[in-house]
Amino acid sequence: MEWWTLIGIALGLSLDALTVSLANGFLMQTMQWKHAFRIAFAFGFFQALMPLVGWLAGFQLASLLQQWEHWIAFGLLGYVGGKMIWESFFSEECEKKSCVELPVLFMMSIATSLDALAVGVTIGVLGEAIVLPALIIGLITFLVCFLGVYVGHRLQSFSLAFQEKRFEWVGGVVLIGIGLKILLEHLVKGI
Repeated sequence: MEWWTLIGIALGLSLDALTVSLANGFLMQTMQWKHAFRIAFAFGFFQALMPLVGWLAGFQLASLLQQWEHWIAFGLLGYVGGKMIWESFFSEECEKKSCVELPVLFMMSIATSLDALAVGVTIGVLGEAIVLPALIIGLITFLVCFLGVYVGHRLQSFSLAFQEKRFEWVGGVVLIGIGLKILLEHLVKGI
């Protein structure tokens, strides 16, 4: 596989994770590099893992997952987004704790990396090796998401007029929007 093709695939796969990273960075009261690293690592890890799983799982599991992956992604992102919206209005402890809890980060990472599963199957069908593409996909996703958290936090400082309000609901709406986008893309393809 050519390098420019692999980099294009990696960048395309990282866009959903980038959006979530931007939202998480925007929610941080102060820039916390350990949380930025945790977010970027989780997204990069799952973006690298899913092509391996797709490549190993072969066609049987892939066809089953392709029928349901959009519903799974929509359900996970909808749940996490709905929880963020709820907590932004009804939870006072949200400001005291990190907006990057491990179970939530785990669900977001899986939901945004399901498309990488199909890429792994495709790479297997083409008879290509999977380890290098998976590592490149994971590394590029890590870098894009790390930068996304930083940029998201910097965008927060530009919104001084709204700084008094809580923005966690924005992140929730973004996650639900990504879930709807994934669901609608697959449903429209099925028509």
